Amino acid sequence: MAGRRALKAVLIDLSGTLHIEDMAVPGAQDALNSLSFGAVRLRQASVAVKFVTNTTKESKRNLLERLQRLNFDVKEKEIFTSLSAARSLLEQKQHRPLLLVEDSALEDFTGIDTSAPNAVVVGLAPDHFNYQTLNKAFRMILDGAPLIAIHKARYYKRKDGLALGPGPFVTGLEYATDCKATVVGKPEKTFFTQALTDLGCSPNEAVMIGDDARDDVGGAQNAGMLGILVKTGKYREGDENKINPPPHVTCDSFPEAVEHILKNLL
Repeated sequence: MAGRRALKAVLIDLSGTLHIEDMAVPGAQDALNSLSFGAVRLRQASVAVKFVTNTTKESKRNLLERLQRLNFDVKEKEIFTSLSAARSLLEQKQHRPLLLVEDSALEDFTGIDTSAPNAVVVGLAPDHFNYQTLNKAFRMILDGAPLIAIHKARYYKRKDGLALGPGPFVTGLEYATDCKATVVGKPEKTFFTQALTDLGCSPNEAVMIGDDARDDVGGAQNAGMLGILVKTGKYREGDENKINPPPHVTCDSFPEAVEHILKNLL
């Protein structure tokens, strides 16, 4: 394992790490809320906490309400989503997007001009991943529209089991159009550096906790952070061996990951 660092920030994944849909990971609230573990004690140690997520099936407001219903002590300003990163790119490039996202996520794009779209944005949108919509996106890309992937996760965890993420659909469009998507969410280095921007620290002063070996841990470590993999959510046996370098440490759950940080990194 890597030695001690001057740790200033902890980035925490949400889906699969703190909760799975409307079920909290056992012990996760206490790990954030109690004086013995988590964000309260971490903040007392002058360590910033931010929640970073690739979730695209709901807006930040809906996500915050879900977390608060599950009794997580989370503030809106502490959440950084791949939807936020996508919106920033659209504003920067002045694109008018065809938004392939769930209706519950559209409010995070309020004010973005979507008339006569000239860019294709793909998130997790099961209700819109039909032939007609994907064929429209295909034709737009052939005509020169850029393809923007909010993220390319292969799959994620639901209460009823693993489910396809947006990655297979993005990859299908890339294959059919012979183009490469611009990815804005995890595991892109820019996503992690954007998340750290307002925390006043560099990647080598931060650690990431997540259930996705490639997108959470591998992405964070490629950006210069430490990565802690948890065996909840989408984790499958052997995932820690799918990335190089391997995770800083692999823990059974979020509470164990927090305990490791408190005992070994502060």
